[in-house]
Amino acid sequence: MKQRKQLSRREEFEILKIVLDKMLLLGFAIVGYGLFLLYNTNGDKGFYVLLIGCFLLLIFAFVLVKEFEIRA
Repeated sequence: MKQRKQLSRREEFEILKIVLDKMLLLGFAIVGYGLFLLYNTNGDKGFYVLLIGCFLLLIFAFVLVKEFEIRA
């Protein structure tokens, strides 16, 4: 079995930044698409897409609070 390389704290942080950036971008894109659907259609589909985007952004906020020490 091949042994894995240990990442430094800096490398871990850079990877986490990339993942969180993509998650934030995806969340706002879904919210924007949901708002677009809500504006252009009269169905519930836009509302549900908007809720999914908000849920994704809440997960993003939870991961940020969990992974990073926030100093006031």
